[in-house]
Amino acid sequence: MAKGRESGMPDAAYWQTFFNPECIVGKLDCRGPIDAVEFGCGYGLFTVPVAKLVTGTVFALDIDPEMVAATAARAAAAGLTNVAAEERDFLADGCGRPDGSAGYALLFNILHVEQPVELLRTAYRVLAPGGKVGVIHWQADELTPRGPTLAIRPTPGQCRAWAEDAGFRYVRDEDLCCCSWHWGLVLQRPAG
Repeated sequence: MAKGRESGMPDAAYWQTFFNPECIVGKLDCRGPIDAVEFGCGYGLFTVPVAKLVTGTVFALDIDPEMVAATAARAAAAGLTNVAAEERDFLADGCGRPDGSAGYALLFNILHVEQPVELLRTAYRVLAPGGKVGVIHWQADELTPRGPTLAIRPTPGQCRAWAEDAGFRYVRDEDLCCCSWHWGLVLQRPAG
């Protein structure tokens, strides 16, 4: 198993300083009676708010066993029973979920991987018609305290083009006023 390029995680306490997870997840349409798939759950920072907004299961996937353990512990500490944290190399082996089985997919800080369109195709496959995907990434037009190098850091326009190539319909760009270092994007698998 190999992580995507420049995918290392800093200390958990430092990582948390960059986000308002509840605000971000709420702004990106993640809620309702659906299952969600999180590609690269890290410390579970977004997993817990998602699990509070959906009534189905959140399948939190990560290649790093330490991140999977951290996510499971965070969910347990929050008293949540609808999180399934799983060690998985979804870039090489897919997400392990049935076609059309989820209503939402999270692609947060991950589309700088070597094959972003393939990852988007995996998200498309797992989503039911009408399902949505939320994307966030580090801003590429300024220096940020973290994130991949600017040479591989995608812009919202690049991610939209990649997503449309994978079959998604553009819904909107989302201003993440609650997160000064990131931008957001909402996409949808067409309903018909």
